[in-house]
Amino acid sequence: MNSTESGNSRSPGVLLTAAGKEFEIEAVLFDKDGTLMDFIYTWGRWGERLLARFSSELAKRRRPSLSSDLLQLWGIQYNAEGQISGYDRNSPLSMGTVDDLLTLLALEGYKAGLSWAAARVLAAQCRMAADEELERSRTARLLPGVQPFLEQCRQAGLRLGIVTSDETEAAEKHLEWLGIRSYFSVCVGADRVGRGKPYPEMVELACRELGVEIGKAAIIGDTDGDMQMARAAGAAAALALAEGQAEVREGFPSANAVIAGYYELRLGQVR
Repeated sequence: MNSTESGNSRSPGVLLTAAGKEFEIEAVLFDKDGTLMDFIYTWGRWGERLLARFSSELAKRRRPSLSSDLLQLWGIQYNAEGQISGYDRNSPLSMGTVDDLLTLLALEGYKAGLSWAAARVLAAQCRMAADEELERSRTARLLPGVQPFLEQCRQAGLRLGIVTSDETEAAEKHLEWLGIRSYFSVCVGADRVGRGKPYPEMVELACRELGVEIGKAAIIGDTDGDMQMARAAGAAAALALAEGQAEVREGFPSANAVIAGYYELRLGQVR
């Protein structure tokens, strides 16, 4: 992968302050969905399209439709008006890979009477249709404060990378849509490692490719699986982003610090 401006020079070390704690770092690794990109805006709609298509295909085969609350069981939350309002940060939709979700969907097809093989094929076909619609609409937007913080990191000389449960090609595409791909020297998706989150392999690979020690990298994510991954790898900091949901700030037992937004982070010189 080609280096970008953020990876051309070795940082002498930067002091990152979060929730009153200080961490000396040379790199920051970000989760993507729910950390850089608005999770609900993209994946809530993608999930609705996926399940609607699968349910329609079951009906064509004279099989029972999917349960109307399946997306809620996967982790999407709805308000009284039936609008998507949030997500469970410990859910399959938030923490799982696309393959995990397709396995869960295939299981619903099997329960509806399809053979396991037919259910797997149908799940994959419906995923392709949902992906194509996402590609057409480019349904993606940055969370507040992301780009200014990335620019601060670049100016400070920090090396930046992505560690995501999404597939690498899709993640690269989303970063392009968001206009932030140039900030990152490395993008590690679940398909590039043997075991994804909460195991440490993504962090280990990203730090090798960035040329930094794991103990000099901070990890920012929106699930405790991200925090467990950071801890297992021996990262300098496991920082949990509880964007816009103060009530979940206590839901990250593995985090070194929990922040409500990027405005709470400070970068400075090592004293």
